[in-house]
Amino acid sequence: MNKTVLVTGASSGIGKKVAIAFAKEGYDVFVTYMHNEAGIKETLDEISKYNVYCKEICIDHSIFDNNKKVMKIIHSSDRTLDVLVNNAGISIFELANDITKESWDNIWNNNVTSVVSMCKYALPDFINKKSGQIINISSVWGNCGASMETAYSATKGAINTYTKALAKELAPSNISVNALACGLIDTRMNEHLSSDDLDAVIEEIPAGRIGTTDDVAAAAIALTKATPYLTGQIINVDGGWI
Repeated sequence: MNKTVLVTGASSGIGKKVAIAFAKEGYDVFVTYMHNEAGIKETLDEISKYNVYCKEICIDHSIFDNNKKVMKIIHSSDRTLDVLVNNAGISIFELANDITKESWDNIWNNNVTSVVSMCKYALPDFINKKSGQIINISSVWGNCGASMETAYSATKGAINTYTKALAKELAPSNISVNALACGLIDTRMNEHLSSDDLDAVIEEIPAGRIGTTDDVAAAAIALTKATPYLTGQIINVDGGWI
């Protein structure tokens, strides 16, 4: 049987390209989404070209115990996880003094609670096999912070620290945990930036361009081929920017 990967938030952007990349590598793929039915259908259509098993799961990862349901669906297909890619998340672009309790709870639960709970319910699969990989999709703002994105930066900083801590806990079981800290990637999350804003950022990026979702997908696949001794790392995918 093929190895199995779960990619959360795979109806568009990074999650979509990561899921397709794993299908190309011969993985059976479970993908999750919450609202974007048209997007997840496009993801499934792309994956179907590679003759692997694929199933979509509609779920709100921000509700802690919902992620138990995800694992039940995977197990009902007589599969266990080999790779977990925690990609689902949101961003907020606003001044620090404008944030409300509602918006803070929303971004924290979508970006942090979702990852912590998804890992909790996936870990028995990895621990029982004494192998597996967890890849958390993070951001360079989790390393250095960004003006107008204080809440988002805080959640990604939490993910980076959680990644390091979980890696230490799971290393004795031969399970690797790493994060990809993305720079400016061409996704809908950055649609608020004007062309002038983009040009200004590109001038600061040594690679001379913004990143693509293919760049992030390639980095995720590369991690799966690395030794499990590579763990607890926050790997910048940013063209040398930060």
